[in-house]
Amino acid sequence: MITLNNVSLRRGAKLLLDKANVTLNPGEKVGLVGRNGAGKSTLFALLNGTLHEDGGDFSIPKVWRMAQVAQNMPETDESATEFVLSGDTRLVELRAQLAAAELAEDGMAMAHAHVDLADAGEHDAVPRAQALILGLGFKTSELMQPVNSFSGGWRMRLQLARALMCPSDLLLLDEPTNHLDLDALVWLEAWLKRYAGTMIVISHDREFLDAVTNVTLHIEHAKLNRYGGNYSSFELMRAQQLELQQASFSKQQEKIAHLQKFITRFKAKASKAKQAQSRVKALERMEKIAPVLADAEFTFEFKEPQNLPNPMLAISDASFGYNVDGVEKSIIRGVDKSVLAGQRIGILGANGQGKSTLVKTIARTMPQLSGTVTEGKGLNIGYFAQQELDVLRPEDNPLEHMIRLAKDLGPNSGESGREQDLRNFLGTFNFAGDMVKQAVVTMSGGEKARLVLAMIVWQRPNLLLLDEPTNHLDLATREALSMALNEFEGTVMLVSHDRALLRAVCDEFWLVGRGEIKPFDGDLDDYQRYLLDESRRLREEAKLSTDSSSVVVADIPKENVVQVVAKTSEQRKQDSARRQEINALTKPIKKLIEKAEKEMASLNSEKEQLETRLTQAMTPPEMAEAGKNLKKINEQLTLIEEQWLGWAAEIESIESR
Repeated sequence: MITLNNVSLRRGAKLLLDKANVTLNPGEKVGLVGRNGAGKSTLFALLNGTLHEDGGDFSIPKVWRMAQVAQNMPETDESATEFVLSGDTRLVELRAQLAAAELAEDGMAMAHAHVDLADAGEHDAVPRAQALILGLGFKTSELMQPVNSFSGGWRMRLQLARALMCPSDLLLLDEPTNHLDLDALVWLEAWLKRYAGTMIVISHDREFLDAVTNVTLHIEHAKLNRYGGNYSSFELMRAQQLELQQASFSKQQEKIAHLQKFITRFKAKASKAKQAQSRVKALERMEKIAPVLADAEFTFEFKEPQNLPNPMLAISDASFGYNVDGVEKSIIRGVDKSVLAGQRIGILGANGQGKSTLVKTIARTMPQLSGTVTEGKGLNIGYFAQQELDVLRPEDNPLEHMIRLAKDLGPNSGESGREQDLRNFLGTFNFAGDMVKQAVVTMSGGEKARLVLAMIVWQRPNLLLLDEPTNHLDLATREALSMALNEFEGTVMLVSHDRALLRAVCDEFWLVGRGEIKPFDGDLDDYQRYLLDESRRLREEAKLSTDSSSVVVADIPKENVVQVVAKTSEQRKQDSARRQEINALTKPIKKLIEKAEKEMASLNSEKEQLETRLTQAMTPPEMAEAGKNLKKINEQLTLIEEQWLGWAAEIESIESR
C-alpha cells in the first residue's frame, strides 16, 4: 500500500502539504482533486520519485512497477505502433536480452529469453498496442505512420497509449482526457475500469471521475482528506460538511438563488421528453451540491445580448469541408438546418466526422463548399475554438488584449473602453492586481482559457460557438461556465467531451456522422452506447478487411465451419426471442408514452397561443381568464411529464433486465 505519515512537502517557498496523512490500498482507483495550485501535480512528483518529502514518512512498495504519461511532446520517426509498443518496458528489456544472447551465441540464455518473452506477451504485443491506438481515435491507415507526422494533440494521445501499454502496478494519470474526443473518452473509461492495478488520476471531468474512481483524495489547506466513493459521492459528503461549517450564510443563499434561476429554466424545458430523465437527475445533483457551488471563489455571467435575431442562421443545401491545394474535400453534405434564438444545441459525433468543421464554418473562419448560410440581421458570434489559446499574443498581457479588443470594436460594443473599467472587468475573471500585467506566455492553460472567455463575454454575443471550451478549466471554473451558459439569453452551440456540461446546458443534440447532420433523439447515455457500437462496427470492418486478405476459407476444417454456423444460428434465435419478449412487455407502455407525447405537443401549442395572446392588448377580465388557463395548462404539462418519466424508467428497467 501507499502511506503518507505526517508528510510535509514544499515547492520552493510554498508549503503544499503540511503533516498530511493518508493510506491508499492496492487496487484502489483514486481521483485526486483540489483547486489549481493546491499541490496535485506536486504529490504526483512525490509518488514517482521526482521529489522527496521535506518531513514525515512516505512509503510505496519497492516491487511496484509504475506507469505515467510523459508530458513532453514526442519527436521521433518511429511508427505509431512501434512508439506505443516500446512503452512495454518489460518487453523492450527482454528483447534486448535475447539480442545479446544471440550475439553471444548462448543457447541457454536464448531459451530463457524466449520463455520470458512468451510470458511477457510477445505473441500478441503488436495487436495490443494497435488496439490502444485505435481505441484512442486513430484510423487503421495511421498505425504505421511516423509519430512526427501527427499534430501535438494526437502525439499526446500516443503518449497516453504508451503509458497504458506499460505493465504496471501503479498508474498515474494527470488530465488524461484533455486531448480526447468523447468517443475516445468512452473507450478510455472502459479500459480503465478493467485495469487491475492501483490508479491515481487528476481530472476536471466529473463524469470521467465518477466512471473510473472509487476513492477521492481531496487536497485542501495543505491536508489530504480521503473520501470513500467517486467524485459525486465526495461532492455530496463535502456539501454536508459545508452545511455544518458554512460561515457566510448570506453568500450561500445568494449563490443558491443564482443556481435556482437555471434550475427553473430546466424544468420549463423538461417537455423535451427524451432529455427529461437525465435533466431531472442533473437538477437533483445541483440542489444537493448547492453548498459546494456557494463555496466556489469564481463566477461570471454573459451580459444580455443587444439584440436577438430569429432565426440566427439558416443553412440551405450546404456542404462543409476544406480546400487543399485547390481540391475540395467534402465532410458534411446536404445540410438544411435553422438555428433559432434561445436554442441550446449540443453537437455530437465521433472523432473526425466534422464537428469542428461545422462550427468553424458557422464562425466564418472557413467558407462552406456549396449551398448558403444566411445570417440573421445583427448576428454577433462569440467563438471559443480549440486552438483559441494559440491566438492570444504570448508577450502581451490581459489588459493589452482587452484594450486592443475595445479599440477594434469601438463604440459599437456598447461597453466602456476606459482602462479602469477594463481592469475592473478582468477582475471579475480572477485577473486581479498585477495579474492584468502578466504576460500570457507565463500563464497556465486555465488562465489563458479564462482570458479568452473574458474577451468573448465583453463582446456581448448573441450566438455562442464553443468548441471544447473546458479543456484547460478546473472544476470550479467549469461550474461557473455552466451557470453562466444557463443564464445566457442567446443561443448556444456546444462541442464538448465534458458530459456534465452537455447535460447541464443542452436541450437538444445534433449528431454529425457519415457525411450528414441529423437530430439525435436520445440522451447522453444513449449516445455513449451509440459511440461504443460505432467503434465496434469500425473495428470489425477493419478486422474483416484484414482477415479477408489473409484467410483462405478452404483451409478451415469443415466441421469447424458447421459448428460456427450452428452457433451463429442459435445465437440469432436467442436474440430474436429476447427482442420479442422485450417488445411484448414494452409495447403497452410505449403506447402510453406516445399518447402522452401527443398530449404534451397539443398542450404546448395551446400554451404558445396563450402566451402570444398575453402580449397583446386585453381587458382585465380577459387577461385574468388567460392567466388562469395558462396556469391550468402548466399544471397538466407537469403531471403528464411526471407520468412520462415513470413510464420511460419502466421501459429502461425492462430492457436492462
